[in-house]
Amino acid sequence: MKRFVFALAMLASLPNSVSGSVEAKAFKELFPNATFNNPEATKLADGFDYQQGPITLPGIGVKMTVPADYYFFGEMDSRRMLTEVWGNPPSSASAVRGMLMPANKTPLDDTWAAVITYDDDGFVSDDDAKNMDYGELLKTMQAGTAEASAERDKAGFGTMRLVGWASPPYYDPQTHKLHWAKEIEFDGKPNHTLNYDVRALGRKGVLKMNFVGDMKQLEEIQKVIPGVMAMPEFQQGFRYADYVPSTDKLAAYGIGGLIAGKIAAKLGLLALALAFLKKGFVIVLIAGVAMLRGLKSLFWRGGSKQE
Repeated sequence: MKRFVFALAMLASLPNSVSGSVEAKAFKELFPNATFNNPEATKLADGFDYQQGPITLPGIGVKMTVPADYYFFGEMDSRRMLTEVWGNPPSSASAVRGMLMPANKTPLDDTWAAVITYDDDGFVSDDDAKNMDYGELLKTMQAGTAEASAERDKAGFGTMRLVGWASPPYYDPQTHKLHWAKEIEFDGKPNHTLNYDVRALGRKGVLKMNFVGDMKQLEEIQKVIPGVMAMPEFQQGFRYADYVPSTDKLAAYGIGGLIAGKIAAKLGLLALALAFLKKGFVIVLIAGVAMLRGLKSLFWRGGSKQE
């Protein structure tokens, strides 16, 4: 049995790169009355670049319009937030494009944040969305997570249980955007973790916004989902409608596979219930043979694998 680690990654060499008419604010401008007892915390908060307005994520054709109710961190500040505030190891993930947070909370408060990444697996067909049975999908995911949990526990990483949908999957075929939420229990603890996911489908890949928060923040996050879903837009040439079947890469999975966890085509493996956690927790998932059999049969796109 092989072990596979899926987590957030930060590379210190990447620039804090966004473009557009970005309105960058200082901490005191955005939070004039906020104070911290710890001078190191004040220094850290003062060092962030709080961005609002139109922001272009380079290389993937995505423009985000961030209103005054939120602020955005670029790649460098996102890595600082994830490592210095939440305590994640710097080497744990390389795909972070930015973070989104509510402007009524400082980054050092107990609040939610949306971690933004991008998968360039190709065009994800939504043909299976109309007939998807999300109840059956959940049962399959729960069974796979239970097996993975047993292996996690043997490896010394504790148990993990997919309790259920905190919010069932919803796909909008007009905007080609998708959202859903999972409730996850770790080590039998009563305080469950909320993993809320937003996906925007494009011509060449999928923009991922993973909300990090607690179950107590579910209602708050649900209220902001419509506005957050409206922020990212693929630009001309990168839009879902711009897909060219004869030349463009087709992803090896559809909507069901995207929700369950994308299939890594070259390895034939599935990552289930990936969760981003605050304050130093990195999820280690161990893919069981039975889980792979069941999920590959459900979500592998008919025909040949994509290289």
